[in-house]
Amino acid sequence: MSISRKDKKLFDEVRDMLQLHHYSIHTERTYCDWIKRYIQYYTMACLEEELINGNTEIEAFLTHLAVDKGLSLPTQN
Repeated sequence: MSISRKDKKLFDEVRDMLQLHHYSIHTERTYCDWIKRYIQYYTMACLEEELINGNTEIEAFLTHLAVDKGLSLPTQN
């Protein structure tokens, strides 16, 4: 997946905030990885249908992780 300029700015902001709060580099990488997965999931979903507004998008993504990917609740949290 290629990352757009807009996405790069988002990741820079996420990294800055995590560093401000003294999160470890491992946590920073993990958070950014999950954000990438979220962006990729919704980029693919856009091709199939129009995105839903509000928190429903996040709920749909978490449902996808649990049902389709078999991820546990602690991992989702």
